[in-house]
Amino acid sequence: MNVTAAMTGSQPRRRTPKGPLVLDTRELGRRPGSMRPVRTQVELPADLGTEMMWVAPGATGTLDLRLESVIEGVLVSGTVVAPLQGECARCLEGLSDVGTVELRELFYYPDRAADMSQEDEDVRVLVDDHADLAPVVRDALVLDLPLSPTCRPDCAGLCVDCGARLDDVGPDHSHARSDPRWAALSGLAQDTPTGAEQGPLDPDENKEKE
Repeated sequence: MNVTAAMTGSQPRRRTPKGPLVLDTRELGRRPGSMRPVRTQVELPADLGTEMMWVAPGATGTLDLRLESVIEGVLVSGTVVAPLQGECARCLEGLSDVGTVELRELFYYPDRAADMSQEDEDVRVLVDDHADLAPVVRDALVLDLPLSPTCRPDCAGLCVDCGARLDDVGPDHSHARSDPRWAALSGLAQDTPTGAEQGPLDPDENKEKE
């Protein structure tokens, strides 16, 4: 921890954020009502998504945003469009989609944020007049993704016996299954000796041979 910051009770200085989703707001100034549109394409971070649906590494997203200066800071609103890829939760086939999320986030000026509770982790703060949208986009996109995506609503999934994709093998696909109760009886029959293995059934036959 910075010794000077600890003695004065102030927070240590943050480094200027960098990355494709960092927006420079210096052109707005601090005059409430100033507005600037941002329409651009950027390379999205590779860690966006879930186990079943995610943004492909190196994928390009489209930003259509508006930066607006307000008393507390800079309000960022608009949409982010991201190409997605993943796996069908039923048949595990690859699939692709396009995700569109709405953003509306207020980035506070540092002096305004200092007056707020330090326990509020959701407060976004401008650092050197730069707004880092990466965590905002990540939260919005991940919450919008389906937990169990499907290649189509009526996907039949996989055969539980052989793993074949049921939409490929057709409705007549099946496997012969024996009743486990009959299987147990069959096992008992195989263990029971028959014919000569059983020996004479009449105990008097043994006396005659003697």
